[in-house]
Amino acid sequence: MRAATEAALLDAFGGVLGMVETTVPGLIFVVIYTINHDIKTSAFAALALSVVLGVTRLARKDTLKHAFSGVFGIAFGALFAMISGNAKNFYLPGMLYTLGLGVAYVVSALVRFPLLGLILGPVFKENLSWRTRNPGRLRAYTQASWAWGLILLAKSAILFPLYWWGNATQLGWVKVALGIPPFLLSVYLTWIFLVKAPAPIDVIAEMEAAEEERKAEKERAKAAKEAEQAVK
Repeated sequence: MRAATEAALLDAFGGVLGMVETTVPGLIFVVIYTINHDIKTSAFAALALSVVLGVTRLARKDTLKHAFSGVFGIAFGALFAMISGNAKNFYLPGMLYTLGLGVAYVVSALVRFPLLGLILGPVFKENLSWRTRNPGRLRAYTQASWAWGLILLAKSAILFPLYWWGNATQLGWVKVALGIPPFLLSVYLTWIFLVKAPAPIDVIAEMEAAEEERKAEKERAKAAKEAEQAVK
């Protein structure tokens, strides 16, 4: 169960390459901008790297979601920065996404429909069975959603003051520093909650078994009918 949970979490959140995609393009942007203060050069370099990482995912036959989500995020940031002429706006789309996601996690946990369950349910082949048939899983997903929400909101509480009152270089370096550690902490806490929870109910296997039973029932009914006709 521990190994399966770890593998599912890595798959759902993009694995090691996902951490690279969310951190390294921003690092490239802030390094180049710190050196030459040229928004266009910094933005295009970050976008080019993001495209390379996306193509790498496609070559590995990863999902389109993982392949293009990072590219779109960097593209929006690059566009905002170049249009506004403000390097800090390179980071704004990602910051708004983090804030919105943090709020969504907290609200979903409050209403007992945790977002993490919606994300991981299909990965564990349990879909929404955790809501009505597996209260231990519901509790674990709620706890994990609280963890993700509070961590993301804490990250936003650090970044937005820098966006308003700091400069682009300060914001960039802090954002890079806050890229991987909060993510790893969130994943680790999710793993802790889930390995202590009951095993997921494999509703896919249940549906397949029910379909096999229906087919077997039809075969038995057909055989009985043929036997009856043979007697007549």
